Order: sequence, then structure tokens, then C-alpha cells
Amino acid sequence: MYDTILVPTDGSDYALAAADHAGSLASTVGATVHLLAVADVDDAAGPFSVGGVDQSSLDRLERDAEERLAAARTTLPDGVPVETATERGRPAGAILEYVEAADADLVVMGTHGRTGVRRLLTGSVTESVLRRSPVPVLTVGHTASDTDAYDDILLPTDGSEAATAAVDHAVDVARTVDAALHVVYIADVTLMTGGAGAGLPKGVVETMHDVGREAVDPVATRAAEDGVETTVEVREGVPAPSLVEYAEDTGVDMVAMGTSGRTGLRRVLLGSTTERVIRHAARPVLAVTPDCDPTDGR
Repeated sequence: MYDTILVPTDGSDYALAAADHAGSLASTVGATVHLLAVADVDDAAGPFSVGGVDQSSLDRLERDAEERLAAARTTLPDGVPVETATERGRPAGAILEYVEAADADLVVMGTHGRTGVRRLLTGSVTESVLRRSPVPVLTVGHTASDTDAYDDILLPTDGSEAATAAVDHAVDVARTVDAALHVVYIADVTLMTGGAGAGLPKGVVETMHDVGREAVDPVATRAAEDGVETTVEVREGVPAPSLVEYAEDTGVDMVAMGTSGRTGLRRVLLGSTTERVIRHAARPVLAVTPDCDPTDGR
């Protein structure tokens, strides 16, 4: 499933939780963990610096990176192969370059990290990696449990190519950790009403549910072929909050989502929806782009 798992770390509690979670996953699937610390020279120089960073500051950045790597390494279980690396540059760019260099097939990141003026100007590093990563990205909050505790995985779908991209990954993880799969379609009533969906004609609601069944049933069949237990559900609502609510109501342990979806009236999932779920869900979220092939790591 996954052979090489990349874990960038900035030393925050969220990054340490991500490393801990990645170690648990690596132990389960037999993967090697690559811990990466990026020395952000531009951030250290400040937005108004024209002289760069002196050698003593560079040395301090390198020491800080090594300390972050050492802290992250302590979270990994015994027996998990691990490699460490320090890179200089802007964090998101350096992480993506390392993905290619190490031939990583999964990135595991904390959903929050260090803050500062530059982060406010450029947005979160995790979201930047999410938008550009050629491999799946698993985001982890500081309260995430070990993968051994995975019992239920939520897989939203709208039947689109982007949503379908997450199916094989979700099924592979569910089969590996012996988890059940919740396949859910959210019929976005706001696209029909511009509001909460009150007063929709019965025939329209029935049609939306029919479309939802067309999306969830093939996924359930696909999962059953691999021996994965599934439940399916079609709900009306606003995608991101409805998915977060479903995750809370059912107590799922992970969410697996595509990063984009359909446009037009039948749209259910958008890249922004995935990002909103990541921000608000209290469990790990596996974000998969259509180009991510789950067999690459086999």
C-alpha cells in the first residue's frame, strides 16, 4: 500500500502527533518513515531583509531542525525504519521537492503548526502541500489515535473522477487495518435553493437521492470485493459541515476524500470542501488527488 511515508516536522505538538500517527501506520503496513525538517531561511531573514541570513543564524536554524527531527524520532515505534533529512527553503516547496526526491507515496502532516506574520501572509504550509502534492496527504490533529484503533473510515463521494480517486486508498487502508467503510453522499441542497433547502419539491429530493445512490452503490460493491464491510448513506445538507457532523455522530476514526469534484448542479465535493473538513474534523483526513495511484507503493 505505502512504502515510503514522509513526515515534515516543525516541532509543534501537531507535527509530533503526525509523526506518532505515521509511525503507527508505518508499523502496520511495513513502510519506511522519512522525517523532514525545513530550515526556512526566508522566514528567519524577515520580510524586509535584503542582506540574507548570517552564518550564525544559519547554524542556529540547522540546530533547530536537528532538534525537531530528534523529537519526532522519539515518537516512532521500535522497529520502524526511519531516515532523516534537513532542507533549506520555503517549507511547502521543500516538502514537495522531497516527495519527488524520496519517491514518497504518502505525506503525513499536522493540521496546525507554528504561526507568524509569514504564515498569515502565505496561508498554512499544510494547505499549500495539499493543493500541490502528487501523492495523498494525511492530515492529523493533535488528538488523533493510532491506526491500530481504526474501526470506521468515512468515504464521501459524488461519483466524480476526483471523488473516485480516494476509493482505492480508503479500501486499501480499511482492508489493512480491518476497518468498516462508511460511504456517504451529501446532496447539496444549497445548489438548488441558495439556502438551507427548505421547501424543495418531493420529486426533486427523490431525484437527488437517486443520484446519490448511483454514486455510493458502486463504491460499496468495490469495497465488498475486497472483503471490506460497508454502510452507505445519502443525506441532504451543505457538504463540509454535513460531513463533519456525520463524522462526529458516527465516531469514525478517519476520513478519506478526493480533493476536487463535479461542477454544476450535481456538484458535491470541491477542493475547498476537503480543506474545510480538514480544518474542522477532529480526526485524520486522507486527501487524494485524481493522479494518486494507490498501487504505486506496492
